[in-house]
Amino acid sequence: MSYIIGIFKAIVDFCYYLCKDYGLAIILFTLISKIILIPVSIWVQKNSIKMVKLQPEINQIKAKYFGDKDAIADEEGKLYKRENYKPLATLIPMIIQLVLLMIVIEAIKAGIEDPNIDMNSFGVDLSTVPNVAKGLFILSPILAGLSSLIMCVTQNISNVLQSEQSNANKYGVLIFSVALSLYLGWFVPVGVALYWIASNLMSIAQMYILNFAINPKKYIDYEALEESKKALAELGSIGEKKQNIFQRLSDPNIKRERADYKKFFSIVNKHLVFYSESGGFYKYYRGLIEWLLANTNLTIHYITSDPDDAVFELSGKESRIKPYYIGEKRLITLMMKMDADIVAMTMPDIENFHIKRSYVRKDIEYLYIPHYMDSANLTMRKGCLDHYDTVFCTGRHQVEEARKTEEAYNTKEKKLIEWGYCLLDEMIADYESKPHKENETKQILIAPSWQADNIVDSCLEDILNALKDKNYNIIVRPHPQHVRHRGEYMEALKEKYKSSPNIEIQTDFSSSSTVMDSDLIITDWSSIAYEFAFTTKRPVLFINTPMKVMNPEYTRIDTVPINIWMRDKIGASIDLDKLGTVGEKADELIQKTPEYNEIIREFVNEYVYNPGHSAEVGGKYIMESLMKRKAN
Repeated sequence: MSYIIGIFKAIVDFCYYLCKDYGLAIILFTLISKIILIPVSIWVQKNSIKMVKLQPEINQIKAKYFGDKDAIADEEGKLYKRENYKPLATLIPMIIQLVLLMIVIEAIKAGIEDPNIDMNSFGVDLSTVPNVAKGLFILSPILAGLSSLIMCVTQNISNVLQSEQSNANKYGVLIFSVALSLYLGWFVPVGVALYWIASNLMSIAQMYILNFAINPKKYIDYEALEESKKALAELGSIGEKKQNIFQRLSDPNIKRERADYKKFFSIVNKHLVFYSESGGFYKYYRGLIEWLLANTNLTIHYITSDPDDAVFELSGKESRIKPYYIGEKRLITLMMKMDADIVAMTMPDIENFHIKRSYVRKDIEYLYIPHYMDSANLTMRKGCLDHYDTVFCTGRHQVEEARKTEEAYNTKEKKLIEWGYCLLDEMIADYESKPHKENETKQILIAPSWQADNIVDSCLEDILNALKDKNYNIIVRPHPQHVRHRGEYMEALKEKYKSSPNIEIQTDFSSSSTVMDSDLIITDWSSIAYEFAFTTKRPVLFINTPMKVMNPEYTRIDTVPINIWMRDKIGASIDLDKLGTVGEKADELIQKTPEYNEIIREFVNEYVYNPGHSAEVGGKYIMESLMKRKAN
């Protein structure tokens, strides 16, 4: 080490011989060291550009394997190897700086002891240590810290790699550099601080020269980089609640989630797993689960992203239901590592977005259970079911759509099960088990959807004005989101029509009797139309507001969505420019209710599979599929 220090002292001494001033000698030495290290700086610049160039692909890896740190590390390692990228190269400038600093400290100390060298520079004794001399020498550590601050700020803005780092990384480096400069500047000779200041300022100049000579914009697709960062950020925000650090630490669901995650993977030989996005989705599984519990010895593993899901209370009564609370973000990792024979979900778009099929088992059967009876082609995104193996279908219209979609896009053929709809079976059974009396004054329910240009937003008052003088009890039952987001308007409606005793604006949704006791429903594109008509066998009056279209390519499939053609089968529809005829059309439909009873009954038998038996059909399919696996 003394040999290396001797060499560096000799270089500083040579600079002193040229400048005849020790301060200028230190600045010249700093410049020489920067010039000598230009090849290293160029290599680091190119390596940094390579890293940022790879960042979109790295972000894609992080998105694909979101939450699985081991998989991400493995894939990043493969990428670095493929591109011959050296991650540790970014540390080289800092290491060189620190090594040079230590050597310069010793070289300057040796210069102080040399009687042939005058340590004064422009009236300042460069051998002075600020913590000993104090006074104005306190400027030495302050200027050193300021130079580090300026360097870090400019690097955070303009350095090809540092500018793409996280704020934590940027400010972490900044704080470390400034703190180190202040500390060293206080305990080392002023000459060392001068070297540090000169080195920082020259590093800034060098950075801009390299950015000009090797311009990162020529090599990096910054548009693709921003898109990948945005997609990753959206993924990272999934399921996050706005909580401060103390709320997060005290949130009991965080600890509960970790425990349930661990418990789920501690169980081997899981045959059947259900996933529920929220507590409201259990009703779509209930028929299947109850049939399986009553007719098999199967254990039901039920994952929910709702910590208050009623399934947790149900599990206390039924030991074969094993519920787990897993939030949306941790769900990503859980699904990647899923180990089960069958995974049943009502959630479309598996594999298309953040929820992926298992990387652990490739033979899992992913089963899609619809929570609707209408057209998937119209009301869901294109390709939403492409990565499911099996799809339960409510009626022949869904089978036809699925097959024609596979033909149009040349996707794999799925197993389509003629299932039915358990929720409808339950609703019909519940409705028919209760006594119903004729309404002395016929009741009309106005039930809008929650979509753009729905009845509330476009024509509700026109409908009410057309009906208010009719001999009907009229109930407006807005979508819950209307009550939440347009509460003031709902209260204003109550005030406006309070003088009309036959009009009620209902914002309490605790009872479903309002729906099932009505003689007619007026709606736009709400699924309540099917539930009401198929259950009560009474007609629906549809208002032709703009149609909800989730898939703009729906016309590419050679079949008309049931949402469109069914409207005039189970009732009638009115265009917005003919709302003045609402009263007459309502009269007509209510008078023809006996005819519609039979029409809708025949429609259900024709377009809904296995009325009253869908739970049995679905349960038997699941058991047969599991038995085949066991046999193989």
